[in-house]
Amino acid sequence: MTQHGLALGIELGSTRIKAVTIGNDHAPHSSGDYTWASSYENGIWTYDLTQVWEGLRSAVSGIQAPENVEAIGISAMMHGLLAFDRDWNLLTPFRTWQNTITGPAAEELTELFRFNVPQRWSIAHLYQAILNGEAYVPQIAHITTLAGYVHYMLTGANVLGVGDASGMFPIDSRTSDYNEQMVCQFDRLISQRNLPWKLRDVLPKVLTAGQEAGYLTDSGAALLGSLLKPGIPFAPPEGDAGTGMTATNAVAPRTGNVSAGTSIFAMVVLERPMEAVHTEIDIVTTPTGRDVAMVHCNNCTNDSNAWVGLLKETAELLGAKPDTGEVYTALYRKALEGEPDCGGVLVCNYLAGEGVTHMDQGRPMVVRRPDSRFTLANFFRATLYSTMATLKIGMDILAREHVAIDSLTGHGGLFKTPEVGQRFLAAACNASVTCMKTAGEGGPYGMALLAAYMLRRQDGETLEDYLAKRVFSGMESTTLAPRQEDVDGFNAFAQSYSRLLRVEQLAADTL
Repeated sequence: MTQHGLALGIELGSTRIKAVTIGNDHAPHSSGDYTWASSYENGIWTYDLTQVWEGLRSAVSGIQAPENVEAIGISAMMHGLLAFDRDWNLLTPFRTWQNTITGPAAEELTELFRFNVPQRWSIAHLYQAILNGEAYVPQIAHITTLAGYVHYMLTGANVLGVGDASGMFPIDSRTSDYNEQMVCQFDRLISQRNLPWKLRDVLPKVLTAGQEAGYLTDSGAALLGSLLKPGIPFAPPEGDAGTGMTATNAVAPRTGNVSAGTSIFAMVVLERPMEAVHTEIDIVTTPTGRDVAMVHCNNCTNDSNAWVGLLKETAELLGAKPDTGEVYTALYRKALEGEPDCGGVLVCNYLAGEGVTHMDQGRPMVVRRPDSRFTLANFFRATLYSTMATLKIGMDILAREHVAIDSLTGHGGLFKTPEVGQRFLAAACNASVTCMKTAGEGGPYGMALLAAYMLRRQDGETLEDYLAKRVFSGMESTTLAPRQEDVDGFNAFAQSYSRLLRVEQLAADTL
């Protein structure tokens, strides 16, 4: 990378498509974004793919000095299903990670593989479509992730980074490729269906961090509004889990991170395999293929975002005109004034179904007893506690499995207001939590780092060493240790929350 060269990371997240460039110092240089949202159509959470290209052009138009971009990487929300025919025509609407419609397939595959296959994973969606007898299945020539689709359209290379691929199908960490034994098991499982393809025929090729994954083509540049010059090399496309690990220097064994936005998930890099199969825990990989225990929760800030919007509207009714960012900051800070157990106020933030707690649908709710202290501080503290209450269920399982964590780093929108999300997460996990200066940058920043690593790495230099020594060694950060009163308060909230889930299930069944 030349003196003025930039690495560009693009991430298609659940609520924003964001582009971030970094310079030689690995610090964010400029950024652009585009807001979008999923829609619930015919019982499926989906996105309109035409918005992908409008969003990418808008995000890339926000970066400065695009002529200096020398490396690019595409990242996106993991899991779900994009199925195409031989000519890359979409066969069925994009099925996102939010869907909980593959229960029978996920359960059967988990039993077959003796390996947890969550409902979100591409293989669960594919097998459920087979079980359903969906008409397009024989026409499938390619299945991929959102990042893989965008990468293919820009480069013509049908590949995936190993981290993103690990949300499609189980990976063998010894080979950094799909688990061959399980591939054969799946092919035998569907052999009586007389389909014209086998599993490896339709899966993308797997690459690891540092490998080149194609170049921006003329047609790809045109899709981006001709804002970037053809010929720029691409890093392997990754999922938001892998970019989150990269953005927080959490790719080495015994490190972990929590990414918190529309969804919330914790990633802990394992030093040894887990002893048992837990349906609450996914096993995915780092961008270099190391095994990672992942606690993935579909629901995080969507419900709290809705409450921020409602309270902002209330302020406007009284003649105030607050900036949305100011409302977020004020409410987050107010939550610190709440009682450690939220005064008995309970919030369930399930807008969508939740795999960790085995719920197929969500019904957000606020519940309080007659003696609960229903103040703004307690209510909003409960709202923020709810964003990480389900995560705690999975983290408690890891603790019982004696999974070692030397450091836990938080990133994403939940941590943009200093101290608040960080302090509550420390209470939920009963562990110190570090937030770096770049905590709010999240995935696109991590993808930019992976693009820079592809160009700059020296022979034999691992991603772990590159990040630790050349990127984060002098990074400004803050670390908060858990406060005992917060830990005790969160534990009390969590116990009541587990009982509230029975009410949540009833609400989903009846409303």
